[in-house]
Amino acid sequence: MEDLMARRVKKHSADFKFRVVVESLQKHEVAEVARRYEVHPNQLTKWRQEFMQRGASIFEQREGKEAAAFRKRVAQLEGLIGRKEVELSVLKNYLDFYAPPDGRL
Repeated sequence: MEDLMARRVKKHSADFKFRVVVESLQKHEVAEVARRYEVHPNQLTKWRQEFMQRGASIFEQREGKEAAAFRKRVAQLEGLIGRKEVELSVLKNYLDFYAPPDGRL
């Protein structure tokens, strides 16, 4: 019974949404385009409204989500490298301090 109640939410790419919205605007037909792309007409209407409200922002130079995630990951990796350099330095100092006078380990 739970399987029937659990709905799968479809995740559509920004490119897909854009193509569907543009086609619906060109044809002046929401229901037909929604049916063709298997999207609920109410969802397409919401996408159209959002497009009309935020359409100008498309032309602004903004960092995308992927670029922001990439920058965050680079910062994490740089921090990790810094910590590893400190650990390496501590180990080298330890080895220098405790190394036998003849240089053999």
